[in-house]
Amino acid sequence: MTEAQTAAEPKYRVEFVERTGLRTLEQGRGHAHLLMPLAGNENHVGVLYMGAYTVLAEAVAALPGISLLDVKRHFPILKDIYVDFHKSAASDVTAEYRLDEETMAGLLADLDRKGSATYIAEFPMHDADGTHVASGRVTVKLLTHGWKK
Repeated sequence: MTEAQTAAEPKYRVEFVERTGLRTLEQGRGHAHLLMPLAGNENHVGVLYMGAYTVLAEAVAALPGISLLDVKRHFPILKDIYVDFHKSAASDVTAEYRLDEETMAGLLADLDRKGSATYIAEFPMHDADGTHVASGRVTVKLLTHGWKK
């Protein structure tokens, strides 16, 4: 594939998420490991703003599913999101989520068969010292353009 072909392919992106400075540590098929920086996302007392945890949870849950999609044919939405806050983080925070091969195969089969597929991502979030500061639980739905309930 040429550079021009790659550049012409649609890319799924959300500018709001990009403005947080969220960084990819690792990403591949069915996998995302992300870092939400403290800088620019701190609250009035110098710890990571709760909304930043939510953006991190959304992205780390959705990207593994997005990595399976032909974005010309499919798109993701969130059905729900829950962040259980355990401890303040005065540092960057990371999260990682991975879909296993069996789950990925089932999601793709559901998309082909019925035009939609759903998975629940559950994962811890850690500060720079490795302390478990929050937990995420996100329900991600993958849909085919033109899907009808």
